[in-house]
Amino acid sequence: MLHTPLWLPTIWALAQISTTFVLPQTPLPPTQEPLSPETVTSNLSQSPHNSSPPTTNIPTNSPTPKSSYLASGLQSVADLANATNPGTYSYIIRLDPDPSADRTATFLGNLNLQVEQVCTDLASHPVLSTAPAINALGFSQGGQFLRAYIQRCNRPRVANLVTFGSQHNGIHEFQNCADADWLCKGWDGLLKGNTWSEFVQTRLVPAQYFRDAEQMEEYLEGSNFLADVNNEREEGRRNETYRENLKRLERFVMYVFRNDTTVIPKESGWFSEVNKTSGVETGLRERRMYKEDWLGLRDLDERGRLEMREVPGGHMQLSEEVLVDAFKIFRLEGEKSTDASVYGEL
Repeated sequence: MLHTPLWLPTIWALAQISTTFVLPQTPLPPTQEPLSPETVTSNLSQSPHNSSPPTTNIPTNSPTPKSSYLASGLQSVADLANATNPGTYSYIIRLDPDPSADRTATFLGNLNLQVEQVCTDLASHPVLSTAPAINALGFSQGGQFLRAYIQRCNRPRVANLVTFGSQHNGIHEFQNCADADWLCKGWDGLLKGNTWSEFVQTRLVPAQYFRDAEQMEEYLEGSNFLADVNNEREEGRRNETYRENLKRLERFVMYVFRNDTTVIPKESGWFSEVNKTSGVETGLRERRMYKEDWLGLRDLDERGRLEMREVPGGHMQLSEEVLVDAFKIFRLEGEKSTDASVYGEL
């Protein structure tokens, strides 16, 4: 009986949270125009004089988006994945080869169209489309983006999903602008004053995962993205495919940053709901969505496939040690057999 390590291709959704509002002065796209999720830079500290563990910083508060899927830092993360699991094939999600389009789409775009485009791209990818299964790692808003991919298409199938600092239960507060940042304040005013309008919901990314428990009627009626992918609309409108696809995961690991002040509330990364007035947290296992298993999370949990982890630091402040631990989730020890429908190796 031969045992061998099996490594699956890994796809990345490396997207910073899109609640910093200073952008190039780009006109709003029409609702039909898809824009790609932005990939972000990450810089591994290599200094021999640094006694702290090397860290990967994925900036979320830069004045303008400065990175794309072509950023050299992303290759450093891919190299670390390959060093942890030799033979890893890494693919960084994008919809357009133009890095400027990737940067713009951090904030502007229709998430439903972006997910649809990625579904098409991965299904036709010459390597990924031939894999029995793939692994997926999502940073910040890339986490709920990849979860939407799994729920809506999942071809090729994702075996393991890991998310860092994601907004699975949405955000209930947009980030504040600097005093003299008038462009930011313009976007901020549009977001806050017209959050549930079709115009904003189909064009401004942060609005599409905004969720305020005090505005549930407006949210359920007007949300373009999150209310759907969280299967929150009343019975009869819930999508059973979402539940069945997510249940097929081998592991779903959700990381939250202990000192995260970018994602509000940070516990959204665990599907928790936090009352923004009292600060009282209702954990996933206490929520109706878990008890009635709208997404298959209870099923995963009962089979030991759902994990919630906390790491120190602020939003996207990742140590190399934490990243290596995450990559090890993708390393599967399995038995080689004629059943190639579950796992394979590249």
